Amino acid sequence: MKKKILLPTDFSKNSINAINYAIELYKNQSCDFFILHSYYLPGFSKNNLLSPEPTDKKLNELKEQAQQNIKKLKNYACFNHENSNHAFYFLNEFGSFFDVLKKIVQKEKMKLIIMGTRGITDDKNIILGSNAVITMEEVRNCPVFVVPGNVIFKYPNEIVFPTSFKTHYKANELATLIEISQLTKTPIRILHIKKDKELTEKQCKNKALLNQILAPTSFTYCALFNSNIHEGIRCFHKVEKVK
Repeated sequence: MKKKILLPTDFSKNSINAINYAIELYKNQSCDFFILHSYYLPGFSKNNLLSPEPTDKKLNELKEQAQQNIKKLKNYACFNHENSNHAFYFLNEFGSFFDVLKKIVQKEKMKLIIMGTRGITDDKNIILGSNAVITMEEVRNCPVFVVPGNVIFKYPNEIVFPTSFKTHYKANELATLIEISQLTKTPIRILHIKKDKELTEKQCKNKALLNQILAPTSFTYCALFNSNIHEGIRCFHKVEKVK
């Protein structure tokens, strides 16, 4: 069975970059890619009785513009490479971004969402755009992979997995991490930012469980003493990058 991957797009450079990244990442895998665009009227809400219903003329104009953009999108080189592993489906849906996204994920039983960190507004002062944040916070039944707009695909040297060992890990939640590690033949660095010298009994059990789940991959453990988790991760990244 082909893996179903959802690729939301607002036709921005960031979303196109995420699509290219996804296609390259899974170039040797059998995949159905669903390229999804949602269009909506600013200010319109089905839940607000005071919000005026959009006219047929306005809806048709929005739909026509979206269809024209989809048509242009289909001409991109990434959709025209001859790869028997891949099939592409273009979806053009009216509705708010998250409502449409949730509906398609459930209807098509998507296995993964890959999208850009920012959309068409591309505000350089923020790391994640509103759609990326909503997707990561609200989607619970499908993994979400966000790709920064300036990242061009290449095989990673390693994957850093920060953890406190306080979580009871589940194999299905780590399946995509394992899959990407195997696809790219990339080792996983499990990073623990330590505050205490010894792990609790619960943390030791969770660590043993993590060992079992990640057994199909190549992984190592790294530990840093740091009171600030974000700073610890940044320091680890800099040290590993220098290596």
